[in-house]
Amino acid sequence: MSRKRRNFTAEFKAKVVLELIEEDKTINEVASKYDILPKSLQQWKKQFLENSVLAFDKSAVVKEYKEEIENLKKEKDAIAKKLGEVIVERDWAVGKLVSLDLSKKREIIENESNVQAEEKKLSLNKKLQLLDISKTAYYYKAVTPFSSKYNKKVLDEIDKIHTDYPYYGTRRMVVELKNNGFNVGRKFVKTAFEYLGICALYPKPKTTIANRLDYKYPYLLEEYKDNNGLVQINKPNIVWSSDITYIKLEKGFAYLCAIIDWHTKKILAWKLSNTMDVRLTTDVLKEALNKYPKPKIFNSDQGSQYTAKEHIKILSDNNISISMDAKGRSIDNIVIERFWRTLKYEDIYPKSYKTIKEARNGINEYINIYNTKRIHSAINYKTPDEVYNMWIKNYNIETKNLLQNVA
Repeated sequence: MSRKRRNFTAEFKAKVVLELIEEDKTINEVASKYDILPKSLQQWKKQFLENSVLAFDKSAVVKEYKEEIENLKKEKDAIAKKLGEVIVERDWAVGKLVSLDLSKKREIIENESNVQAEEKKLSLNKKLQLLDISKTAYYYKAVTPFSSKYNKKVLDEIDKIHTDYPYYGTRRMVVELKNNGFNVGRKFVKTAFEYLGICALYPKPKTTIANRLDYKYPYLLEEYKDNNGLVQINKPNIVWSSDITYIKLEKGFAYLCAIIDWHTKKILAWKLSNTMDVRLTTDVLKEALNKYPKPKIFNSDQGSQYTAKEHIKILSDNNISISMDAKGRSIDNIVIERFWRTLKYEDIYPKSYKTIKEARNGINEYINIYNTKRIHSAINYKTPDEVYNMWIKNYNIETKNLLQNVA
């Protein structure tokens, strides 16, 4: 039997979304607290952000409320006719049950010590009918996906295997898990992939030629490849690279977006969020552009967050060339992929963060060390900040000398 559809008020949705935007709890934690689906909560957040402009558009709001008032007037007579219904039903339902979520409705039914004497005359079926709750929904107890200790261990192992072998699909992932002592099936692994928001990196079938993203936004780093096929960038701010990875927490997941300078390996900006949407990528991009000179090329994968109009507009407005990896080509964005591996093995896995706040503080501390103290063999055993700041200093000197010569 399917679960009966529940209705939520705008006030309730706004309250939950504002709590989610604070980003101190994962989307799973907030959804579990209010007994709603994580997917619904993510859709509410998206709708909230898309319509936030209405708060400053008075004319649209006034028009909407005028129409609502007219509808309310038309409904007034119909509502008045219903006042003759049974007194017990009216007092019990109308007085207490407007805009309550499922958990509150359950509490009212089960907490007999706080009910009025008239309520005791109502059967459970009648109460459920008045509350617009099916018996299935009333007796249903939500189960958090992958909540057992064993399942969490499997997710951790999938995370590690995917970090090492991002091109493994569900078949090879099952074999690798069994080799590591986890006897799970392909259906479990497929569900885990969807839950974690990951997928294997491999060339997908080219079913639509006209709308191919790699046709509109080609991979622009081919010209920088050496004889061995490796991209070689010799200056900062030539190529910026960006990607999103997930961070496993005790209750749910968070999503980390970062921008790295290809030459210096410096992390220019980053953000940890409880949802993976376009706001995550645009916030990081805006922060990087506010702090540093704009790059010549911005490289990313073809994810929906990077192909969204809002993200593309920021790049276009700043005259930055857009480069996107070919589908299934993780090596095209290798510099940020290597950083994810370094971050997870040196910080995320050893520390096993429990909350978003704890993860945000820990990642911030690690990235500061990564930029200022951790040496890299790829840049002659210097730190990213050393290489980047040295270039800025030399660039300023060259610019000053050029201006003096012109004068």
